[in-house]
Amino acid sequence: MELMEHAPADFIINHEPDDLDRFDGFVHRTFNSEDCKTFIRSLRNIELEYDGLENAFAKAYLEKNHLQHAISRFKEIFFEIEHLPRTQKHVSDPLKNSSAKRINMFLRWMVRQDNAGVDFGIWDQIPMSALSLPLDVHTGNIARKLKMLKRKQNDGKAVAELDTYLRKLDPNDPVKYDFALFGVGVFNDL
Repeated sequence: MELMEHAPADFIINHEPDDLDRFDGFVHRTFNSEDCKTFIRSLRNIELEYDGLENAFAKAYLEKNHLQHAISRFKEIFFEIEHLPRTQKHVSDPLKNSSAKRINMFLRWMVRQDNAGVDFGIWDQIPMSALSLPLDVHTGNIARKLKMLKRKQNDGKAVAELDTYLRKLDPNDPVKYDFALFGVGVFNDL
């Protein structure tokens, strides 16, 4: 936040190329300064070319009305700008069999409308019914114990399998079960 003068949206849209020099030396786990600079430039490009993240995701979603395809297409959009190949590892692609947990979680927050105040539900161009559960080790283990999921790996194919099951339970809000599966998984109550 300090590097963006506590105004990240303003910084992303209005930065000059030289302003990115302040990120030299930045590192968080495998995310380095070049990755950070690419993300800032990409977010700016998405804002200017697509009028924001929601529109970029919605455009990708409308191509096939399939959210996992939209995530893969969004990755292409994200890396339309010049970038180092290594930076691509920081954006998951479900069509390459990733569970895309973080992106599915982000989309849940932005799209899903609930009364508990957990999910923001501020995007309206993608239906809640299209969302996929953000699959992780906890939700995967519990889904297997409950016979909702047969696949042993927590990958893109497992997300598709679990999607099919959860959509039978509630076709309008299939990811509402995330809280229960995650909570039981974390606390080993099954």
